[in-house]
Amino acid sequence: MGADFGHRGKRLGLPEDGPGSIAGTGRRLGALAIDWLLCYLIAYALIAGRHLEQVNIWITVLFFLMSVLTLATAGATPGKKLLGLRVVSLNGGRASFGQVALRSFLLVLVVPALIWDRDSRGMHDKAVGTVEVRV
Repeated sequence: MGADFGHRGKRLGLPEDGPGSIAGTGRRLGALAIDWLLCYLIAYALIAGRHLEQVNIWITVLFFLMSVLTLATAGATPGKKLLGLRVVSLNGGRASFGQVALRSFLLVLVVPALIWDRDSRGMHDKAVGTVEVRV
């Protein structure tokens, strides 16, 4: 039999469920989809039919900028806000500008976000000392 590690977030001192617990994968992916769709709509509106081959570049740039600005100021992107999620520092406080900038950069690279630990934290969160929790 495998070792019992307890609930996700236990070794981080987070509750098993409710506010402050590790955000579920479905909600995190839903928030990401909402944010990406919002950036797609903005990029498409800015380009307005011209240079459609550049839409993906603009989506990525807008996603990075939106993530940094909203996480650094409000602790949540629009998608996270809608789904009741927030990114916090491991000490429970607001993540610093440097933390959210590096986290957002790593998230745009995609690969770090696809590799998780047993607490469901992606490499992008581990690298900067943050965790995505329920509000």
